[in-house]
Amino acid sequence: MTDNSAIAFMRRCIQLANLGKGFVAPNPMVGSVLVHNETIIGEGYHKKFGQAHAEVNALNSVKEIHKPLIKDSTLLVSLEPCSHYGKTPPCADLIIRNQIPRVIVGCRDSYKEVNGTGIEKLIAAGIEVKISEIEAECRELNKSFFTFHNQKRPYIILKWAQTAYGIIGNTSNERLLISGETTNNWTHQKRSEVSAILVGTNTAVKDNPSLSNRLGTIPQPIRLIIDRTLKIAKTSHIYNGSQKTVIFNNKISGSEGNIRYVRMNNSDTVVRQVVQYCHDNLIQSLLVEGGSQTIQSFINENMWDEAIEIINPMSIQKTGIIAPKLLEKKLEKQLRVEQDYINIYGN
Repeated sequence: MTDNSAIAFMRRCIQLANLGKGFVAPNPMVGSVLVHNETIIGEGYHKKFGQAHAEVNALNSVKEIHKPLIKDSTLLVSLEPCSHYGKTPPCADLIIRNQIPRVIVGCRDSYKEVNGTGIEKLIAAGIEVKISEIEAECRELNKSFFTFHNQKRPYIILKWAQTAYGIIGNTSNERLLISGETTNNWTHQKRSEVSAILVGTNTAVKDNPSLSNRLGTIPQPIRLIIDRTLKIAKTSHIYNGSQKTVIFNNKISGSEGNIRYVRMNNSDTVVRQVVQYCHDNLIQSLLVEGGSQTIQSFINENMWDEAIEIINPMSIQKTGIIAPKLLEKKLEKQLRVEQDYINIYGN
């Protein structure tokens, strides 16, 4: 197998893995292909948490006529095969049992139950193992998973829209509409890629958001709301029971249907209590949508990984609530969606 074809086949693994987005968490997204003489004879991906892993589905997809070729094929998998018993048996054992001679691994799995032991098990069985040339792309695929396990917190994305003059909203209760419909659809796609969405009291009161995505086929994110005094009306969309909703407050704890109340303490910041809750409840990715004060609190504590700044140059309101200010930032990508500019920063 040439280096170029190995890269192409690994990108197919990544493409397959993305089909599991929204369904496999807290597991990582993984895709796999089985290749014989530069031809894919089997492929699969991890479809749903608790179900078969990518390697299992790839091998199960091999047609009966091609099964004798397995012992002379190369298996490519976007993440190191697991070596431990979880909800399913170890994939490393499956590879060894099928006598696959060569494996190309997208990237090492830093999860403590794996962390190189899958690769070691394959090598000990006499299997040739290589790390892919596009290791960085494979790590990017599961950045939320790696952040969660390595930093003990969710992957945190900040998002806001602002006018040409850096205004994010009105000081009154009147909602300020900034971004266009196409941009809004783009942000709903981003919502479909995270486990939870967070807003503060003012955003919930002014905008009365549903905090859902419009895609329909993806599980809806968990709604996290900071409402210290339980000011938000029970008639608001966040109380409609359609999604799991967590209210961080200073008064009560407990649950009412799909609503959970979490009483905060005075010994730590709100940001750190929210982040700790996410870690304790296996929430691997968090989208912080506002308002300005809530987003700025995450910036001030350097508790973010990615920031999405949407600017509408045609929106010329000069007065109102000032947009958050990133202390340090690296522009990683800029998109143009109709009249809107979308700047994506890395921390």
